Amino acid sequence: MKLIRWGSAGKEKTGVIINDKRYDTSAFGEDYNEIFFESDGLSRLEKFVADNEGKLSPVAEGERWGSPIGRPSKLICIGLNYADHAKETGATPPAEPVIFMKATSAIIGPFDDVVIPKGAQKVDWEVELAVVIGKKASYVEEADALNYVAGYTLHNDVSEREFQLERGGTWDKGKGCDTFAPIGPFMATAEEIADSGNLKLWLSVNGKMMQNGSTSNFIFDVPFVIAYVSQFMTLLPGDVITTGTPAGVAMGFKPPIYLQPGDVMELGIDGLGTSKQTVKAY
Repeated sequence: MKLIRWGSAGKEKTGVIINDKRYDTSAFGEDYNEIFFESDGLSRLEKFVADNEGKLSPVAEGERWGSPIGRPSKLICIGLNYADHAKETGATPPAEPVIFMKATSAIIGPFDDVVIPKGAQKVDWEVELAVVIGKKASYVEEADALNYVAGYTLHNDVSEREFQLERGGTWDKGKGCDTFAPIGPFMATAEEIADSGNLKLWLSVNGKMMQNGSTSNFIFDVPFVIAYVSQFMTLLPGDVITTGTPAGVAMGFKPPIYLQPGDVMELGIDGLGTSKQTVKAY
């Protein structure tokens, strides 16, 4: 299945994609959130959709796309997870995964505007594969890790590099600004993605290809990342782990070419659709 959420920000309704068309499942009566995932919501939703075959109302073309996941308890990020990206930023590829958090208040829909924060000069893009956790996970074994995956989605890990790297402390304040986490357009359930370690992902700015990579170049693959993170914190149903970005970010160019108001980012991943964000001034 492909899960979507749609409608005005903060008042999203649920839906599914069937044959490339959006359909309303708000009569199902649940949001796609922690309670939904921990209570076998995917199986119940699948039955609801089957029982209502031919009866679901289509979502109007002009309706906004929201993040396909209701606000999760955590949005966990893995840094420097592609060797080519580590190299372009001058960092040494890590011996263990780099973990940081992105504020869940940064989450927006896949076609919403990205807003440059006050005082920001170095806003950057990062196309990433994001993993949605399907059940509570603590001290997970790597061999069993994929059994904890509900699905996958597309994420743009928008970053402000001065806030992140030059203002001291952890990376979080350059990652968690409002609008810095466009997610979607949909969550594909786990069985729709045969191999999370062999997906092409790309991002363009104003029509120029900037990132063109593959998850086959992960330093740490999805099972390892899930198992690793679960050693340090309990993953709850609906939590999102975003797995790092390939080379081609703005700060990797010499000189860097950071985002400006009016720039348009488009990005995509095999099997997970595409998204598009326009950059706006605060």
